[in-house]
Amino acid sequence: MTRIVWDAPDARVYETGIDRGVLYLNDGTVVPWSGLTSVEEDSDIEVKEFHLDGVKYLQTLVPGDFSGKLKAYTYPDEFDEVNGIAHVAPESDGLDYYNQAPKSFSLSYRTLIGDPIKGVEAGYKIHILYNIFANPDSYTYTTLKDSGAEPTEFSWSLSGIPPGKIQGFRPTLHISIDSRKTPSAILRLLEDMLYGPKSGTVTPHLPTIQEVAELYGYVGALVIVDHGSGLWSAIDESDTYITMVDSTTFEIDNVDGVYLNPTTYSISSTNTGV
Repeated sequence: MTRIVWDAPDARVYETGIDRGVLYLNDGTVVPWSGLTSVEEDSDIEVKEFHLDGVKYLQTLVPGDFSGKLKAYTYPDEFDEVNGIAHVAPESDGLDYYNQAPKSFSLSYRTLIGDPIKGVEAGYKIHILYNIFANPDSYTYTTLKDSGAEPTEFSWSLSGIPPGKIQGFRPTLHISIDSRKTPSAILRLLEDMLYGPKSGTVTPHLPTIQEVAELYGYVGALVIVDHGSGLWSAIDESDTYITMVDSTTFEIDNVDGVYLNPTTYSISSTNTGV
């Protein structure tokens, strides 16, 4: 074993900032959240202590559930419906009803990763919160001052219910994706799902936790993604399945495929077990 090295440049990593907030509604609506200022993450871990004859002999930590705080100077109009504000039809009339039933939603955002060499360009983490509720905190409108207008910062307390079971793990509603460790093709595919591709007409959507996990399970394999409307993608992270014959024609070898008729076939991802 080599001697321990302190303060190595690649070990002095830090996280800072927040950007690329995206709101996902249950009806499939996806909109950017440009006014997001902070997301505070918390987990109410419970400490249990056991005593025998007045002496503590065991202490355990019981994992808690996600809770947090969301802050923003502004928010998308679409957030009103999950915030308990109803736009009276027709919406163009500008009449809103408050104190309506809130709805759950999902949220993604990035935190930047920095180091002494690359600064905040070292990488980032994409955080996804599933099936959360936002309880608005109280806020106050005050008179204008000589120094100018001061924007009101809105805030909400966050809580939620994990969307489902996760095989081998405790249910959670919070996951993150580290750009430094995720294969580039998988990261690009996930970002295309979350934000929409840079070119094309595929609508962005929120993948489930299971769908995200399956993509990582197929690292080194051929990954087929059905975008709907007849569009699909083939991801060859290991560069062993897809061969470009010319600029517009390609071949896929060793695919898991089934001919439906002489001119139609279906293909699926190939799990290498890696």
